[in-house]
Amino acid sequence: MNRKVLAAGLLVTLPLLGVLLLNLGRDPHAVASPLIGKPAPAFQLTPVGGGPPVSLAGLRGRPAVINFWATWCVPCYQEHPVLVQAARDLSSEVQFVGIVYDDEEARVKTFLDQKGGGYPSLLDPEGKTAIAYGVYGVPETYFLSPQGTIVDKHVGPLSDELLADKLRKTQGGLP
Repeated sequence: MNRKVLAAGLLVTLPLLGVLLLNLGRDPHAVASPLIGKPAPAFQLTPVGGGPPVSLAGLRGRPAVINFWATWCVPCYQEHPVLVQAARDLSSEVQFVGIVYDDEEARVKTFLDQKGGGYPSLLDPEGKTAIAYGVYGVPETYFLSPQGTIVDKHVGPLSDELLADKLRKTQGGLP
């Protein structure tokens, strides 16, 4: 009887250990996206606080960084200074856009007033843009070529080093 229990336990445990060992060296933030290499989904969204809508077509010509974020997202707080500083430093080379995910405009406005902003944050009130990009949580960041093709995607907060590495892939995002 104990041999049967042992055999059953090994039949369950060994495959699980195999899966864990195979995935041990993988980056948990490297999420494959079916959109990589394809044109980015079009959008036309209103900035927080009003103003003329911003569209994907208006971003063409320079690499772009599209960051989905929210005020209730703790990792978004961590990466916010990184994105703001990069947007200020690289404004002539790279376009940065934030798309607010499942949040209230008043809270976003307060956040930006307190923490600062170096690029437009756009409202996605029905979440259609997030759905089109396949966003399942925040922060998620998409890196676009000057032609509007998605070059890379990152899930989780960005550091200075990681952002610089991703921008190099956007065909001239950084020198």
